[in-house]
Amino acid sequence: MTTNQLVQEINKKKSFLCIGLDVDLNKIPQHLLKEEDPIFAFNKAIIDATHYLCVAYKPNTAFYEAYGLKGWKALEKTINYLNEKYPEIFTIADAKRGDIGNTSTMYAKAFFEDLAFDSVTVAPYMGKDSVEPFLAFEDKHTIMLALTSNAGAFDFQTKTVEGKELYKQVLETSKTWENSENLMYVVGATKAEYFADIRQIIPDSFLLVPGVGAQGGNLQDVCKYGMNDSVGLLINSSRGIIYASSQEDFAQAAANKAEELQKEMALILNQ
Repeated sequence: MTTNQLVQEINKKKSFLCIGLDVDLNKIPQHLLKEEDPIFAFNKAIIDATHYLCVAYKPNTAFYEAYGLKGWKALEKTINYLNEKYPEIFTIADAKRGDIGNTSTMYAKAFFEDLAFDSVTVAPYMGKDSVEPFLAFEDKHTIMLALTSNAGAFDFQTKTVEGKELYKQVLETSKTWENSENLMYVVGATKAEYFADIRQIIPDSFLLVPGVGAQGGNLQDVCKYGMNDSVGLLINSSRGIIYASSQEDFAQAAANKAEELQKEMALILNQ
């Protein structure tokens, strides 16, 4: 999917909501455990109930890898279902990969070719040759960790090196990489005050923003400082939506939560 197609979908749905599919078998409704594939059954119900309210889904691959082959199969079924039934939806493999060149190429092939995701998250700590193999794939997007929403972000990301915070150096350097137009960036909602500085460096890029809701991020603040002419934001909510209910009404409860966010986004877009 191209960035233009994503922007069209945002304008059509009046939404820039991304729903995280982080499936924990200890948290899903117990009646689903009788299903042949409880993870896929849960995902399918959530997707069918919420697809008209969001523009992206983001499975965190750790929640699938933890269940071994069964989990990986459930991930494959989930992405196949999305691509076949809702091809207008932007898909994100939240895998946070990043390794030396030939290994990164194999990671990229796994997510872009085998599983046919539109994008994958990567960690830039190993630098240019760990990220450029992902950027080489046409009409695919590489979502690079820039400034994350966890407490440990301050261990390295905001440290000043030669007069400038490290995350700013990462952003500036990434713009010089081959096919950098395929880059998007992860910026945590709990760091809303940093968005203005980030937009000075990458005014046109899309930002994937976790941390609204369960982690305390504020949607209004993120939009005030982070939105650009093409919206440029994908706001992710995982637990707050998919675990809105642990009963048989879980899918409808998820849709209700997603609709609350979508309506708030529609108001912001109309302004």
